Amino acid sequence: MAELPQVDVLLAAAVRALGGARRSGQVQMAEAVCAAIDSQEHLVVQAGTGTGKSLAYLVPAVRYAMANDTTVVVSTATLALQRQLIERDLPRLAAALAPLLPREPTFAILKGRRNYLCRHRLQTASDSDTEETELFDPRALSSLGRQVKRLHEWAEETITGDRDELVPGVSDLAWRQVSVAANECIGAAACPFGGECFAEQARTEAGAVDVVVTNHALLAIDAMQGYHILPEHRVLMVDEAHELVDRVTSVATGALSERSVSTAAKRAARVCDTGLTERLTEAAEGLGLLLTDGEPGRLDHLPDALAAAVAAVRDAAHACVSGLAPEDKNDPEAAAARKRAQAALGEVHDTAVRLLESFEPPLRERRDVVWVTKTPQQPPGLHVAPLAVGGLLREKLFGDRTTVLTSATLALGGSFGALAVQWGLGRERGDDSAPPADAASGTPAAGDGAADPAAADRPAARDDTGADTSAAGEPRWRALDVGSPFDHARSGILYVARHLPPPGRDGLDQRYLDEIAGLIEAAGGRALGLFSSMRAAGQAAEALRDRLDFPILCQGDDSTGRLVEEFAADERCCLFGTLSLWQGVDVPGPSLQLVIVDRIPFPRPDDPLSSARQRAVGAQGGNGFMAVAATHAALLLAQGTGRLLRSMSDRGVVAVLDPRLATARYGAFLRASLPPYWGTTDPEVARAALRRLDAAAREPVESGA
Repeated sequence: MAELPQVDVLLAAAVRALGGARRSGQVQMAEAVCAAIDSQEHLVVQAGTGTGKSLAYLVPAVRYAMANDTTVVVSTATLALQRQLIERDLPRLAAALAPLLPREPTFAILKGRRNYLCRHRLQTASDSDTEETELFDPRALSSLGRQVKRLHEWAEETITGDRDELVPGVSDLAWRQVSVAANECIGAAACPFGGECFAEQARTEAGAVDVVVTNHALLAIDAMQGYHILPEHRVLMVDEAHELVDRVTSVATGALSERSVSTAAKRAARVCDTGLTERLTEAAEGLGLLLTDGEPGRLDHLPDALAAAVAAVRDAAHACVSGLAPEDKNDPEAAAARKRAQAALGEVHDTAVRLLESFEPPLRERRDVVWVTKTPQQPPGLHVAPLAVGGLLREKLFGDRTTVLTSATLALGGSFGALAVQWGLGRERGDDSAPPADAASGTPAAGDGAADPAAADRPAARDDTGADTSAAGEPRWRALDVGSPFDHARSGILYVARHLPPPGRDGLDQRYLDEIAGLIEAAGGRALGLFSSMRAAGQAAEALRDRLDFPILCQGDDSTGRLVEEFAADERCCLFGTLSLWQGVDVPGPSLQLVIVDRIPFPRPDDPLSSARQRAVGAQGGNGFMAVAATHAALLLAQGTGRLLRSMSDRGVVAVLDPRLATARYGAFLRASLPPYWGTTDPEVARAALRRLDAAAREPVESGA
């Protein structure tokens, strides 16, 4: 192949074709990605909003793939970014680079098998396949029937079989009637529809392109469960890398409940002796009774009765697996039923084994945490999750490929070390401790409007080298913060309501509601309220709808996507919500000039996984609160406050009502994790700025009226 243009030439061509402007941070990142690939050294890049990080890693990825006739995998956390890459960024990039390359770059999206319609399942599923139907009333079942009928019609016209292309969508229950998980599939060779399989078509296509876009969950399944779904690749780009640990933890979490065991028994009843499946059903009922009578929360000790119930499930599931009818390769329908039963039984058995083995080591040496859940929406269940996934990632993800991890939010407290340790990369050189427990208290980065507004708690750009593998056996990596083209200190204010009382546990204090009302009135609406719980969001929405003249939308009133669209379309509107809004809202312009955060988003004290991880850090001599709870809060705060500036012309105020951000000893660590907005604790300074922004936003409308 002829020598390809250097990455700076390709990046410049792409930026020109897309109508953008040269950004130094984008160039710096693209060059660093190239250097990491050449040196086979992992790279961690923080690229603030507006940097154009997608192009900064896609251009080197395309060049490497074409130069080496191979595939580069790009993994993201959210469906929104996957769609952006596949539907907008990659098509435009391919067209822009085609004149400079021997051919036009190619790309594809690859998801888990459950995301694709299964033609065999579509033809063989019957009413008896709906194991959960007894939980629904006749009206729900009638709706299910209509949805399944629609899926049959859609199957005749779809080209990809991708669930996300079905608009409007269907319920999860309906989709399960026409799809299979990877461990339920009988394989293309045995399936009568193997030649028309949508999942196999997607996988084949992915193996022949330059760039494959996937998600963190599938990445974890591919790396850790041995399914080898993704094409062979030596270079991996992980966007939204701040989400990686949570997504991998989710994949590595097992669950056991009366429903899951009963479902396995029903599947097995078609291909197994009745006596064996009845034994499993009885074990499910026994487990359900004990879980119903027990208390929710983390289990440091497994009660004898519960241990016996889990062991009964384990033994009954093993007996069913051993008693499965022999596979009949000449009967695909029977083979599919056997495979689905085997998958459900295997999952139940393996989870039961894992639960029991989790309690065998002494408490200080355990690698898993177990807890019981019980909510009005779902029946009680047992869960088991790893205390840490760094070891898994280090072995399975970083061991034999070069990985670039990027996000707008990675340097927490001014250091990449906190997330690097969670990923299994080890600490930065010179960073020998967890975030300090005694971080200095004090006022925000600039105090009360009097200090230098350009002051920031962390530098705009930094370049650190990671731990040396020869010293600690850890992967070689380096970290880079390319900053952001936004001038945060001139475009945004961080207002901390230091005068308010610390947040309580009994809902929002009236003084908090008064503060929110005053800020929204000053802003003329235009507010995104990020709350720590749906209870708080609902309380604020209900209290302020009668008090303010601005429309107030609340998460749960409609689909989140629809609410965000409505919020963006009406400049006087407000939107209140919880976790998904902290990371999922991208609304540039005057519709969003005020972001309100009701409290520092620490994990709940009774969260079983978080509390167990904090205890494990403490047992090793570290500060569990700072390493786990404060890091979690810093990440969410950085993501939430980052909603304010989404374009170069945006201006506004981030209002954090929790005074602990200014007064607590850990406040400096949290503030150093945020974009470097100009800071104040004076409520009138914040309201005056909002009134000026509101007047400026209304001026064009009023002058044209």
